[in-house]
Amino acid sequence: MKLSATEQSTGGDLLLLINEKHFDRMFFTRDRQHKYLTIAWNRGEKQTVTIDEVDYDFLPNTILPLMVNQSFRFEHSEDIVAWQFNRDFYCIVDHDEEVSCVGFLFYGSSEQVFVTLDDAMQFKLQRLLDIFIEEFETADNIQIDMLRMLLKRLIIIVTRLAKAHSGHKEPMADEKFGTIRKFNLMVENNYREQHSVAYYAQQLNKSPKTLSNLFALYNHKSPLQVIQERLIIEAKRLLYYTDKSAKEITYELGFEDAAYFSNFFKKHTSFSPTDFRNNKVLIAEGK
Repeated sequence: MKLSATEQSTGGDLLLLINEKHFDRMFFTRDRQHKYLTIAWNRGEKQTVTIDEVDYDFLPNTILPLMVNQSFRFEHSEDIVAWQFNRDFYCIVDHDEEVSCVGFLFYGSSEQVFVTLDDAMQFKLQRLLDIFIEEFETADNIQIDMLRMLLKRLIIIVTRLAKAHSGHKEPMADEKFGTIRKFNLMVENNYREQHSVAYYAQQLNKSPKTLSNLFALYNHKSPLQVIQERLIIEAKRLLYYTDKSAKEITYELGFEDAAYFSNFFKKHTSFSPTDFRNNKVLIAEGK
């Protein structure tokens, strides 16, 4: 079943997919024009989800947030409930004070997030799903507002659960973690042009050393690792899903010299860009 609602004045879309047998997303080809964030819930048994050609275990009753630019497919998509929405329907960046998920659930540069639901939360989410279905089937002049409110509630629930399961000793919503979230979003928006920690530190009014210490406090990868891994992720996507040459990718990712980019790529993957593409090497585990 696929339910959808469109806000005519903005072009905002919200989709709800339940037990769809052929649900997947191919960002660089078929779905390029549909810039949807996705929240997927596995209500079946353990299965494999393939994200950017990397396989992950998707456990029962687990929530998986997925980015606009991620391509994915499920081993058993008929067991998936998924919400998809574009920024015109609900912009999580503009409304970050409401949901606090930017740079954490979405637009973050950390590992893929999986959020486990206990029995009580499964019941709560099922109730919310039932209300979503009712609202999709109620076509009146406040339908969009009601659906947007429900979507915000869903995002808040998942964000709270993810923070609670994160294992950090300090509250995840404090000022320090807020800086990390801002950094992650800035990297997502600027990684093609800005490769140095100093640039992001300056934007955040921090020294590079202070920023590095902050990441260490939360057991994160270093700021430089976050930037470099984001570049590698995009390079792999472009090599795997597009026909762009290594030279074109070099310039698209903000490198001035193709040889330097090739060495950078090989240092982080053990493959040259050409070998990666020719051998159809799977994108490194973790993204």
